[in-house]
Amino acid sequence: MPDRDLYLAAYDVADPRRLRHALRVARTYAAGGQKSVHEVFLTPAEKRSLLQAMRDVIDATEDRFFLLRLDPRARCHTLGVAEPPADLDFLYVG
Repeated sequence: MPDRDLYLAAYDVADPRRLRHALRVARTYAAGGQKSVHEVFLTPAEKRSLLQAMRDVIDATEDRFFLLRLDPRARCHTLGVAEPPADLDFLYVG
């Protein structure tokens, strides 16, 4: 996926209604994730779209949204009985 970058999208939303909307937005782009942290592969246009969608959902005085680009050169590490992914070009969690 050379035209997409891997990001972690995380949010902390105070209001249950806004939380449901934030989850819906994140899952639109997510390749995997748990609770309020999701792995997302984004093009530059999708990144702008995700950021705008989250701006429309969250209250900047009460909520937080964080989008972190992960280094594509980084190695995948696992803990416990987890197995490393067979195809490191694409990571699927599900």
